[in-house]
Formats: sequence, C-alpha cells, structure tokens
Amino acid sequence: MTQRLGKKLNKSLFKIHSWAALFTFIPLLVICVTGSILVFKHEIDSVLMQDKVRVPVGGARLPLDSLLASINRAHPNYEAVGWVLYQDAGRADVTYVIEKGTSEWSYLHLNPYTGQLLTPPKPHDHYFTDWLLELHYTLLLEDAGMAVASVFAIALLLLGSTGIYLHRKFWRNFFTLRWNSRLVVYFSDLHKMVGIVSAPLLLILAFTGAWWNIASLLHEYEEHADGFEHHTMQSRLYSNRISLDALRTRAESHIEGFTTTYLSLPWEPGANITFWGDVPTGNILTSEYASTVTFSAQTGEYIASYDIRTASLGAHIVDSYRRLHFGDFAGIFSKVIWALLGASPLILALTGITLWCKRRKQRAAHKRKQLAQQQAGDTLIAQEPQQMANPGHMSRKSTVAAAQPLGRAHQ
Repeated sequence: MTQRLGKKLNKSLFKIHSWAALFTFIPLLVICVTGSILVFKHEIDSVLMQDKVRVPVGGARLPLDSLLASINRAHPNYEAVGWVLYQDAGRADVTYVIEKGTSEWSYLHLNPYTGQLLTPPKPHDHYFTDWLLELHYTLLLEDAGMAVASVFAIALLLLGSTGIYLHRKFWRNFFTLRWNSRLVVYFSDLHKMVGIVSAPLLLILAFTGAWWNIASLLHEYEEHADGFEHHTMQSRLYSNRISLDALRTRAESHIEGFTTTYLSLPWEPGANITFWGDVPTGNILTSEYASTVTFSAQTGEYIASYDIRTASLGAHIVDSYRRLHFGDFAGIFSKVIWALLGASPLILALTGITLWCKRRKQRAAHKRKQLAQQQAGDTLIAQEPQQMANPGHMSRKSTVAAAQPLGRAHQ
C-alpha cells in the first residue's frame, strides 16, 4: 500500500515538474543566464567602459561636501539622493540623482580623488549591464515585470524541490554518465547529475530573488496605496547647513568599526539622512550594508543606529540574502561557481525537453500499437460468428474431424 502511494506521488510530482518546466523554461533561461552574467557586472563594465567605472588611486579621497558641491555645480537641475562609496579604492563613486520636476532616478560616476564627473546623469538602464539587470529582475516590464519575475522565481523553487525529491536517492548512480549509451540515456544521466549539483544553489537564488521582488512590490504598494504618486523633486529636501563629512564622522563613532558604504539623502518629504555601512563580524555572509546610522535631514541631530552584530538571528539571515544571491562572499572563487551553476538551467532545459519529447513520441507509438492490436482483435472477433454460420469456411481438416465418431463407444 505504502509503495503504491509512493509511486503515485512520484508520478504526480513528475508531471508537475515536467509541465512547470515546459511553461516556464524560456523566462527562467532569461533570468538565470542574465544572472550568471551579472555576477561579473563590474568586471564587464571595467572592460566596456573602464574610463567611467575605474579610477587611478591617488592619495586620499576628497571630502564628501566638496564632491557634492562639484555635482551641484555641474548639474544644478538635479538633486543627489544616494551615494555609493565602494570599498574597492579603484572604483568610481556612483551618485544617484533626481532631476527637478520629475521623480525619475538616474545616476552618474564620480572620481572621488579629483572630483571629476566621469559621466552625466543616465537612466538606470542606460548601459549594457544595467539593461541586463533590468531584464533580469523585471523582464523589461517595470513593476509588472517584478511581479511576473517573482512568479517564475517561485516556479524555479517548485522545479528545484520536486527535482530533489524525485532524485532523492541520487547517490546510488551520482557519478554515472553512460557515454556509450543512446543519447536519451546519456541525457537522462546528465539531467539528474546537473540538477542535483545545481538545485541547492538554484533554490537559494530563486528564494532570495523572489523575496526581494515581492518585498519591493509590497513596499511600493504600502507607500502608494492611497493613490499618491512618487514625489516630484522640486528643491533640496535637507538643510544646506548640514556637513556630510561631519555626519559621517559621527556615524562611524556611533558604531564601533563602522565603515560607510552608502549614503541615503532625502528623495521625498519626511525622509532623513542615513549612512549604511559595513562592520567586522567574522561572518562572510554579512553584507556591506548591514548596519545603519540615521540623522535628521533638517537639523543633523542623531536619530537612531542599527548594528547587525546585536540584531536577531532572523535579521542576520535576511541580511545574508545579498551575499548569497550575488555570490561574492568568497571573492572570485564563489563568483565563478555562482556563474556556472546559475547557468545550469541551459543544460537542464536542453536535456529535459529532449527527454520529454522522446517520452512523448514513445507514448504515442505505444498507443498506436495498442490501438492497432485492439483493432486486429476486434476484426478476429467479428469474423468468428461468420465462420460458425458458414461451414464452407471451415478447413478440410476441421470438416473431416466433424464427420468422424466422437469416441470409442460408437465402435
């Protein structure tokens, strides 16, 4: 009984796995392949536009106030709302800005050692890898695309979990690749092997990706459920008397070992100035934006701080999603693994579709054979009454046998 139920469950899960893969494999290939490429986003940018994203390291960085003044002078119709300060000293700063009269974010590159603006403000999908990023998490459909991509991420969770269950005894033939067998047999072995190796990572990528997209959508809904659109930038939303350098010094004194990696400036009324940063934890999965210090945008007064080292286990887990999704926690080694396994759906799609088509042809051939046998049987059954009703159709041997006595009793 238990064995029969197990076979029935396996059959049902196999159908779910197969049909889910068929309906989602094209979008999932787009998401997974672009994700694998984006693991090396900065490296690609460094090749395609080195003069914009890389800077020669020369002495100390200029003060934030001086750099901000350079931006404001060059682009008086824009307001700075975000600032990435990379821990890689040879990497150009990225400053996010909003053009006055709009609510659209754009960004520019800045040399932190000279104050030179390396690029004018550009939309977030202007450069090649930015376009790939937009394709990766929205499928170029903006907010609606985030919802659609979330559905496909959940589908990938389903595919990974059902695949692991269906091949839960994988260790028996894990290293078996029957090279000399038919293509369908080899593809079956390859599909199982690649699937089992990549499934844990694909589950992580699918879950963290779905988490971010869904969280962003919920935040967007919460912020604008009352019908209000994004704030249109008209003027600076923080006091000109505030020194960002002074606030940065205070922020780094509030949390021991704090290093600023991102500066958030007000983009809408009510927002404050927040310094996001890295702290030493000994945990390679802690992100570089794990801790924060917040100040009033009007007075510069300290409001609050958040140290990941004193946070709950749940907060540590959520913070680790960034490293786990990007695969940069162990340098180039982990990034290569993430890129290779992240692209494994290419192999899984090729082998899986081939196997599905082969099985479909086999089932169709089997049904045709069964139908032919059934039709032949029906023909024989239809002919038997005619033979019984017409002795002329009996064979000579049958006629002779019918004319003979039935037994020795008649002798």
